Amino acid sequence: MSEELVVLADAAGEPAGTALKSEVHTADTPLHFAFSAWLLDPDGRVLLTRRALSKKTWPGVWTNSFCGHPGPGEETADAVLRRAAEELGLAPERLGAPQLVLPDFRYRAVDSSGVVENEICPVFTLTVDDAAAPAPRPEEVDSMAWLTAGDVVRAAGAAPMVFSEWMVDELSDARLRRALGA
Repeated sequence: MSEELVVLADAAGEPAGTALKSEVHTADTPLHFAFSAWLLDPDGRVLLTRRALSKKTWPGVWTNSFCGHPGPGEETADAVLRRAAEELGLAPERLGAPQLVLPDFRYRAVDSSGVVENEICPVFTLTVDDAAAPAPRPEEVDSMAWLTAGDVVRAAGAAPMVFSEWMVDELSDARLRRALGA
């Protein structure tokens, strides 16, 4: 299996080459394309995940359901479904179509080790059907919890340092809160 590539972006938000995912996240991370996804169950609860302790960036931090990077030539919605399978063990046929909620989300954040995230990162929601239970890969996810959207918003507001910076920033947008039912 070849190493995963991320698509780099120029200042105007246009593709500007590729880099190895394993090498792109440093103290001087170039701007690149990513996505963030929020998974909802049939009862309207939201899945939060705690990043594995072995992750290079934000190890052990609670965050939205999952994130990833579209590969070269890959549609972002297709990358969302691919990562749902890779990270959470959810087959695409068990998921509703990804819904683009925040098409213009972009952020830069620095974790405690000095590694920078610098991403153009559209935000999606998607639903999982009754029969699908996430089976996360331990190298990706340490823990997970299903919470009401209201509880997620309240927790992120009360203790933002417990959660990833991007999750807290995403939740500050009323469009996402509405999409989650908060």
